[in-house]
Amino acid sequence: MKKSSLLLSAAVLILASCVNGKGSGYKPGSSGVPYEVLLVSAPANFQNGAIDAVTEVLEDYVPGLPQAESAFKVSKVTENKFSSVLHYCRNIIMVNVDATLSAPKLKYSRDVYAAPQVILTVQAPDAKSLIDYVGQNGETIVGFLTRIEMNRAAETLRKKHSLVIEEKVKNQFGCDIWVPQELVKTKTGKDFFWASTDLGQRDMNFVIYSYPYRDPNTFTEEYFLNKRDSVMKVNIPGPREGQYMATARPYVLFSEETVRGKYAQVVRGLWEMENYDMGGPFVSVGRVDEKNQRVVVAEGFVYAPGDQKKDLMRRMEAALYTLMLPDDIDERRFSYNIEEVTIGVD
Repeated sequence: MKKSSLLLSAAVLILASCVNGKGSGYKPGSSGVPYEVLLVSAPANFQNGAIDAVTEVLEDYVPGLPQAESAFKVSKVTENKFSSVLHYCRNIIMVNVDATLSAPKLKYSRDVYAAPQVILTVQAPDAKSLIDYVGQNGETIVGFLTRIEMNRAAETLRKKHSLVIEEKVKNQFGCDIWVPQELVKTKTGKDFFWASTDLGQRDMNFVIYSYPYRDPNTFTEEYFLNKRDSVMKVNIPGPREGQYMATARPYVLFSEETVRGKYAQVVRGLWEMENYDMGGPFVSVGRVDEKNQRVVVAEGFVYAPGDQKKDLMRRMEAALYTLMLPDDIDERRFSYNIEEVTIGVD
C-alpha cells in the first residue's frame, strides 16, 4: 500500500453536483461514527481491482502521528445489498464503472437520504482508468472527506464548547475560539494560554500564543521551529527541572493553506519532553493578525501512550479552524466551515 503524506493542502479537483438538503424538507439523521465510509458498487468491481483501489487510499496513514493509523474505517457492500437502512450512512462512496462515460471524474451530493450526509461518486469508463484516476487523486478524496468530518465537528463545537476558555482567550488575545468542554485545566503566561483535559492518559491540550509579525520570513520552517521551541520551553515544563516540551524535528510536515480567505501555516509533527520519556503528536495553525501586526498560533496536541491518537487529534484540529482573529470578528466573518476557509469543494 502506498503511504503518502496526504497533506490537506492538495488542490481539490472534485466536480460538484448541486444536491443540498437545506430547504428541501425534513431529512432523518445520518448514522455511523466520524471517519466511517461505506463503499457501494456493482459486484464486478469487487473482482477487477476498482474497490481495492478506493479502499487503499481511504486506509492510507494519517500524517503526523507516531504510529500508523488509517484515515478512515471502510465498509463495503454490493449495489444489490445497498438497503434502505444503509442509505442513512453519513459518508458513502459510489464506485461506478460505465463504458458509456467519456472520462473518469469525481462528483458529490449532500444530504440525499439523511443529514448530515455526503455521497461521493467515483466513476470511469473502465476499471483500469478508474484505478489510475483514484491513484492520482487519492489526496483529493481523503482531503475532501476529512474536511467534511471536520466541518461536522466544528458544528458540534459551535453548539457545545468551553465557555470558560472562550472567555479567557477573548480577554487575553482579543480572539474567539471553540474548544471541547473537557479541557478544564488552564495556565496563562506572557502572550500564551494553555488548556488541558489533565487526564494523564488520552489527554487533549489546546495552546494559543502570539509573537510580532516582522515579514514573510516569519513563516519559514526554521523560524517556526525555533519560535515554537522557545515558547514551549518557557511555558510547558516537565515534572523536574531541565525538562520541557520540544519539537521532534525530523518528523515535521509543513503546508500552506487559506483560512478565512488569508494565508495560514499549518504544521503537523511530534512533540517530546526534553530529558523525559513523554511525547505525542501536535498540529498548529499560524495566521497573521493584521490589526495588531502579530502572528497568532493555535495548537492542539495530545498525550495518549499506548492508545490510538487519530480521533483526539482530529477533534483538536477542528477546534483550531474555529479561531477568529480580531479582524475576523470586526468584519463579522463568523463562518466555521473549514471548506470555505481552506481549499473549498462546493
